[in-house]
Amino acid sequence: MPVSRPVAIGHDLVKGNAELQGPVAVSSKLKQRHISMIALGGAIGGGLFVGSSSAIAEAGPGAIVAFLVTGLFVMAVMTMLGRMVVAFPNQGSFVSYIRLGHGPCAGYLAGWLYWFFWVVAIGSEAIAGAVILHGWIPLPIWCLAVGIVMGLLLINIGAVHVFGETEFWLSLVKVLAIIFFIGLCSVFLVWNHGFSLHANPALRENMQVFPKGFVVILGIIPTALFTMLGAELGTVAAGDSASPQQTIARVTYSVGLRICSFYLCSLLLILLVTPWRDVMPGHSPFLTTLARIGVPHTVMIMQCVVLVAVLSCLNSSIYITSRILAEMARSGDAPQLFRSTDDTPPRKAVIASCLCGVVVAFSSILSPGGVFSFLLNCSGAVVLVVYVMISTAHYTLFRAKAGRQALGHVLRTALVIAFSAVTFLAMFIRPDQRATVVSCFITILFFLAIYAIRKQLSCRRAHVQLRS
Repeated sequence: MPVSRPVAIGHDLVKGNAELQGPVAVSSKLKQRHISMIALGGAIGGGLFVGSSSAIAEAGPGAIVAFLVTGLFVMAVMTMLGRMVVAFPNQGSFVSYIRLGHGPCAGYLAGWLYWFFWVVAIGSEAIAGAVILHGWIPLPIWCLAVGIVMGLLLINIGAVHVFGETEFWLSLVKVLAIIFFIGLCSVFLVWNHGFSLHANPALRENMQVFPKGFVVILGIIPTALFTMLGAELGTVAAGDSASPQQTIARVTYSVGLRICSFYLCSLLLILLVTPWRDVMPGHSPFLTTLARIGVPHTVMIMQCVVLVAVLSCLNSSIYITSRILAEMARSGDAPQLFRSTDDTPPRKAVIASCLCGVVVAFSSILSPGGVFSFLLNCSGAVVLVVYVMISTAHYTLFRAKAGRQALGHVLRTALVIAFSAVTFLAMFIRPDQRATVVSCFITILFFLAIYAIRKQLSCRRAHVQLRS
């Protein structure tokens, strides 16, 4: 898609947001290969390797349709981000573009919702990694969880290129694992005449695309969406690169396509090798497929891959929460304590985010059905709200465009909002996901209330200063 030039309304908005301009005051040492792999790795995690089993078990081969539609949704949002970055450079992360398009209240809400989501991810991923390690190391799970977080904390408070290299290799392991899986399944199918209905019972059973009806697809869209979240991490990480504008523009236009390719190819090959009824929810379909092919030591292999995916997600979560917190501090939406003022990582923001993540991890041990469940529900769908805000900010910043391009902006925004509305409706209809929707809106109201209180107190202080 051709990139539009900046419009007049954009220049006015940029002037009105002068405090957001200028490069981010952190170490600019991430290369484009780091940014690309961070964005790609952010969307490839345990959700693909394990979570996709729920979608396949519930919808059968129709799960591919759900992941295809969801992938197009993610690509649309990433394309909007790329257009805004090119048209309005040097603004910061996507939170700054939401603030630019909708004002300070929307920027405050998007930043804190996003930070909250990834803080909960720190706690949940730490526990997931500790559970895997517990099978190899006879230490308490809480001890292993704290150890994992502390180890990655040390990486994140160091030079940013250390984080970049660590995340690059962790993400590369995930990508290579998927490529190896795709190649192995392809060889197996060709070698065993797997594309023949007579020779391949999986293909024969999976010929019915919608075995439980098409409506079931709507129910698994939330599952597909939450496995793909994280592609926008690259727009935040680009702030630590030498040329954020060019880096983000390249990453956003390519990473969405790569994510869709990896997801769709993997799921398609799983269903070409394995009958969908053999896939059990919560049990890795990759493990089931490798065992069916006859690969030895499949359990150990998948445990290692999932552990790498967990460590990668946890590493990115710590990074992203610290950068979002530091950016909000620069805009006045978070305590100035977390502001990064020199060419170093925002260490105080890293430590604060890790401490909050450890609290979440302990809540999963002390109160798994109470506090931890409540936190998971509250954070479950907030990123979807952020995606909607990105799309509407994109429309606001480009609505001065005339002709067919303006119509295209309207259609893209309308489709993103419609997809999000359908996702929320599908979640609300399902009894097991209804609490997530309700808790999500409670979380939004909570942060809006805090913003209103802060604004009221600020107005009172300004009034007192004027009188004095």
